[in-house]
Amino acid sequence: MSGEAASPWPGRLLGLAAAGLLTGGALQVAGVGDAPGWVWGATSTVVLGATVASAVKGLRRGETGVDLIAVLAMVGALLLGEHLAGAIIAVMLTSGAALERFAVARARRDLSALLERAPRVAHRRVGSDIVDIDVAQVALGDVLIVKPGEVVPADGIVCSGTAVLDESALTGESRPVQLDVGVPVRSGGTNAGAPFELRVVASAAESTYAGIIRLVEAAEQSKAPFVRLADRYAVGFLGLTLVMSAVAWIAGGSPVRALAVLVVATPCPLILAAPAAIIAGVSRAARHGIIVKGGGPLETLARIGVLLLDKTGTVTSGRPQVVAVEVFGSMSSDDVVRHAASVEQVSVHPFAPAILAEARSRRVELSFPLEVREQMGAGVGGSVGGRRVRVGQLAFVAPAAPRTPALRSVELRTAVDGSSTVFVSVDDALEGVLVLQDPIRPESPRALRSLRAAGVRRIHMVTGDHPDVAELVGDVVGVDRVFAERTPEEKVEVIRAVRAEGVTAMVGDGINDAPALALADVGIAMGARGATAASEAADVVLTADRLEGLVLATRIAQRTRRIALQSVFAGMGLSVVAMLFAAAGYITPVVGAVLQEGIDVLVILNALRALGGGGLVAPRRADARGLARGLASAHQSLRPQVSELAALAARLDSLAPADARAQLDGLREMLETELLPHEREEQQTAYPLLGEMLADEDPTGPLIQTHNEIHRLARLFGRLVSQLPPDGPRPEDLRDLRRALYGLHAILTLHFAQEEELYSLFEG
Repeated sequence: MSGEAASPWPGRLLGLAAAGLLTGGALQVAGVGDAPGWVWGATSTVVLGATVASAVKGLRRGETGVDLIAVLAMVGALLLGEHLAGAIIAVMLTSGAALERFAVARARRDLSALLERAPRVAHRRVGSDIVDIDVAQVALGDVLIVKPGEVVPADGIVCSGTAVLDESALTGESRPVQLDVGVPVRSGGTNAGAPFELRVVASAAESTYAGIIRLVEAAEQSKAPFVRLADRYAVGFLGLTLVMSAVAWIAGGSPVRALAVLVVATPCPLILAAPAAIIAGVSRAARHGIIVKGGGPLETLARIGVLLLDKTGTVTSGRPQVVAVEVFGSMSSDDVVRHAASVEQVSVHPFAPAILAEARSRRVELSFPLEVREQMGAGVGGSVGGRRVRVGQLAFVAPAAPRTPALRSVELRTAVDGSSTVFVSVDDALEGVLVLQDPIRPESPRALRSLRAAGVRRIHMVTGDHPDVAELVGDVVGVDRVFAERTPEEKVEVIRAVRAEGVTAMVGDGINDAPALALADVGIAMGARGATAASEAADVVLTADRLEGLVLATRIAQRTRRIALQSVFAGMGLSVVAMLFAAAGYITPVVGAVLQEGIDVLVILNALRALGGGGLVAPRRADARGLARGLASAHQSLRPQVSELAALAARLDSLAPADARAQLDGLREMLETELLPHEREEQQTAYPLLGEMLADEDPTGPLIQTHNEIHRLARLFGRLVSQLPPDGPRPEDLRDLRRALYGLHAILTLHFAQEEELYSLFEG
């Protein structure tokens, strides 16, 4: 059955067919002559007309379905006077269409929910008044009030109050997100807290949620290649049915046997099962924040063998973080951050959120800047507490600054590790520099390992970044090959080259990834930041900004395809067995009609298993989530001090011995009173939970070994500092001190990354 049988009124026709069957039965019991046969015959005739119309439409589209078997069965029933069998076939056929329609509606419910909850009205602040406007009238720069329980209508920035948002409809993540003033907000989340003000940065039509809605609409209009595969099975099944009917007629000498064969083959379960399973899989993906544009991409995703990943925003977070603060003058690193962040409060530079986040993590108090002037691409300057502050490129901040050893050390470091720098001057004196990096997503290495376990044979990274930087990232996450310094056109050529290795998927998030996403067998966009060209070009969009969504999408796709195939072949097998019994004369047309109805119900119920189950998402523990958040917060507060280890090692040569001794003593105290107690707490509280959750691959052994090495290096550093002369280190002491500092920095950076990858499992 093609899904259009008994269309356009499957519900009405089912009611008519059922009424005709029951009326004829009542007349038969009452013994009213030939009336039951007339009623059953009329019922069969009406349904036959609708079925013929549907079959003809299918043939015009090139779809050869088993609606033809239904037509032959009802025609045969009418010609042979098997009116009861014809009426049962009519009920069976219309109930199959109604059941399929229910399956499709049930499976699409989660997709439709996104459309139904789209906001229609926004509350614009105009002076002291609040005016309700149509969402389409929201413009860039508007200040909107988002009331409790309302959906955020447009992308913007929190400008008053604290936003507590439930973004589960977008990301599948049930935990509310708290956003402070100055933090960007995506449209589509529901306000789960008090009212807050939002300054709009994109119109409603260009917002995140509008983009997702367009993707959903595209998903609902798509047709899966897997359904066409089922149609190809239907051709062979139709031929087998006709042959068995002919053999039954010839061998049994009765056309009734041929009719029984036709009846048990009507309608073919595979045509019911494949669409129901595929659409159920699309719906389940939507519940987890994965928008799939139809069944075709879902079926293709289940078979990928080669995966290409963009770097920035895909393997990495796409959100720079301050990883070190170097000071050149008398200011402390906290003072450098405070002056920079005060000016950056009103800047539109992409680094501004990272600098403000660093200020929040250090808990420094900011001042509102005056006389702010921003030179796009160079930097921003203003007055903070009566002092002139400039933040940005060195040529803008301090064009006459001498190239000191400390400055050359920073330049060398950024050239090697691919980081970026933001210089800070106060009253024209160069005071320091903030070093920023785009961190690797903590879940990236584990996600790629999971994809390999799911059957992805080759994983490559393709990026426009410098080879040195790209290779470093590729080594950390464990890709097979890195294609660096590739333009959008060259990314397309890479896709063409690797497609020979198998079914290819491409994951990206930027406009420059859109051509490659469109060319790949399945394009996957990290679409959490809005309706970018990548989202529009992709076949699958991960609205949750986590690479683990790709693992979940792949598992859902593989399970959906497996269930669809099970339903298809189980239904065909049961039908063939029933056809053999019918051909041998053991099943009459009436019994065969009832039996086939049971087969249809069975395979559709099996196909609907794709809506849930399967253990795709591991259960999370509430105590583990709280613990993970606490440990992540501790990492965040310790990170600047860990960065200071390498920074101090780089500038030991330029410090006066007394200053060096004071800073070394400060780091030793930090290690003994903050960092080592934190590591001990992790080993006592978090590691047992990790062992329970990951019993098959307990990672705590290597982590404990790393802890031991951290303790050893910390003790070594402490002894080195304690043995220094009171007036500071001598030249011959510097080498061992640097070695210990660099060693601690390296192992702590690696250890934090390993732990954060595993703690991301606690968050779910």
